[in-house]
Formats: sequence, C-alpha cells, structure tokens
Amino acid sequence: MHRLGGVGIAALERHKQSERSFAELSGTISRTQVDNLHSQLAQFRSALSHYASTHRDAIRRDPTFRHAFQQMCTSVGVDPLAGPRKGGWWAEILGLSDWQYELGVQIVDVCVSTRERNGGLIEMGELVRLVSKLRGVGSGAVTEEDVIRSIKTLKPLGAGYEVLDLSGKKMVRSVPRQLDEDQAVVLAIAQEDGGRVSEAALISRRGWTSDRARAALENMLLRDGLCWLDEQDEGDRTCYWVPSAMRWDE
Repeated sequence: MHRLGGVGIAALERHKQSERSFAELSGTISRTQVDNLHSQLAQFRSALSHYASTHRDAIRRDPTFRHAFQQMCTSVGVDPLAGPRKGGWWAEILGLSDWQYELGVQIVDVCVSTRERNGGLIEMGELVRLVSKLRGVGSGAVTEEDVIRSIKTLKPLGAGYEVLDLSGKKMVRSVPRQLDEDQAVVLAIAQEDGGRVSEAALISRRGWTSDRARAALENMLLRDGLCWLDEQDEGDRTCYWVPSAMRWDE
C-alpha cells in the first residue's frame, strides 16, 4: 500500500509539473503572438498613413476617391475620423476631422436658413445642392454620404439633426420633432406630386376619411409649419404645398 501511495503522489507531482510547463509555454507563445500583432499593426498603420498622406488632396476633394478610401478603412475596421488620442492621428494626417466639422457647420447654415419655408425638413438632394453651392467650386464636391457622416457629428449638440428615410427618399430633419405615421404618408404623397397634396388625394389614394386627412394636413400646417395652404388651387378648392418636397432653383 505504501509503494502504491508513493507512486500515486509522484505521478501527481509530475502531472502538476507538466501543467506548469505547458502554462509557461502557452504564456510565452501568447506574448510572442501579441508582440507580432503589435508589430504588424504598426507596419499597417505606417503603410496606411503613408498612403493617406500621399493622396491627402484627392481624399479631401474627390468624393469618389474619398468614398473608396473610407470603404477601404471600414473593411479593415479602421475609423478614418478617429485615432488613439483626442483628435486622432487621422486628423493630423488628413485633416478629415476638421473638414467634416466644417461641412457640419455648412449643413447647419443651410438648414437654419431654409427652416422658415420648410419647417425644418429638407430633402437630401436639395441639401447637398445648397451646401455645394455654399462651399463653392474650389472646395470640392460633397456627396450624400459626406452629409450623412457630418450629421452624425452634430448629434452631441442635441439639436435634432437626423436623416430620415421616407418611402425610399432621404430627408434631413433639423428640429427635435418626431414625425407620426400620418405625416409620413402626407410627405410621401407630396413627393409623388411635386410638393402638392390635398384632402382629396389622401382620401382617394390612401382610403382615409375626410376628418383624418383634414386633421393631418392642419397639424402639419398650424402645429409643425411643414406645409403651406393654397386656397386658390385649380384642381381642388384648397390644397397644401410641402416645401421640403418641392424643387428650389437658387
């Protein structure tokens, strides 16, 4: 019995020693792998930084090139507007962060200047057109994607800037207000008819009652300021015009 006990204790000690050896080996391999990963990331960052620096002007001025660069960064999990410290090394290399905030200020300028006529709701294409006009030819073109990215930077301001998708058409809201389902339907009809909408259209094309159609339109007119009243329309006795669904030549 004594001999069997001795063999059992010795075997247990050998097993524990093997576990410690494997643990040490595993730790060594893990540290080596981590060191290799850091080295690869450093090389990747250096290569990407060189590429970004070389093509800086093209990234800032050419929307197609900028989109391709941002897609490339996204595919490898890199945010072109962020970095390891405040401001980010992307901001140092590209100035993209400053460019994005500058665009955000111009978006606010356009939204505020047009709010009186559209109630704080503007069609994305119209916003892009007006922002591009404000920036001038020398500043380079901007795209819908650029505007969406900049609007995201405005969220901390709490001013209500948000991109909405209404019947497949993007709109930008610049006031802290929620659109209800009836308003979304009215906007969809207005977009189909160049900005014009009436009680008759809502009744015939959506099956609404007269009271529901009138309430939705009056709320948009009086409460939200999202449409205008036209009492001299040829087709109906009265109709409403939604400025955010109209095309403006400025």
